[in-house]
Amino acid sequence: MFKSVRADLHTVFARDPAARSVLEVIAASPGLHAIWIHRINAALWSRGLCWLARFMAHLGRWVTGVEIHPGARIGQRFFIDHGMGIVIGETTEIGDDCSIYQGVTLGGTTWSKGKRHPTLAQGVVVGAGAKILGPVHIGANARIGSNAVVVKDVSPGATVVGVPGHVLHSPVAAGGFDAYASSAGREDPVLQDIEALAERVRELEQRLDKG
Repeated sequence: MFKSVRADLHTVFARDPAARSVLEVIAASPGLHAIWIHRINAALWSRGLCWLARFMAHLGRWVTGVEIHPGARIGQRFFIDHGMGIVIGETTEIGDDCSIYQGVTLGGTTWSKGKRHPTLAQGVVVGAGAKILGPVHIGANARIGSNAVVVKDVSPGATVVGVPGHVLHSPVAAGGFDAYASSAGREDPVLQDIEALAERVRELEQRLDKG
């Protein structure tokens, strides 16, 4: 347990430049509190104490603004930045060294029982406001940009932006978090199509002016 706590603290300092001291992180990091509460709830859930686990998760959401179902499986060195508005569903699986930011939903698209929430492989980063819906698989070290909506599997190392989510041709550099990823400076196919249409309109306007 103490090893996990130390690893959690190290993770916060490694990924949050606003972290200044251990005391500050322990006292005022809702994402860290949400992870610790979830570990307790997951242990209760695995022992069949489902009502108590759900009640504790409810209290945890009230305290931290983060809703994590006790049945969700979360790996080591998981990092939640800010945290408010995050929802993680029951059958979600999150690998080691993943990071998610405020407003993220790892949700389902069906009322049927069984696997209905996403699986995040190792090292995935999910930007603020992104929605990953259904039993999709997000490959290792993939990056999901801010406010993207993902309903299909994502290949390892890919960077996804937009609604619906689409893969950029130029991935984020390895090791970068880029929590608020946009298409700036990258080859976004949707942006390219829009620019091509705008150029075509300009050409047609010039022809009409020449008459």
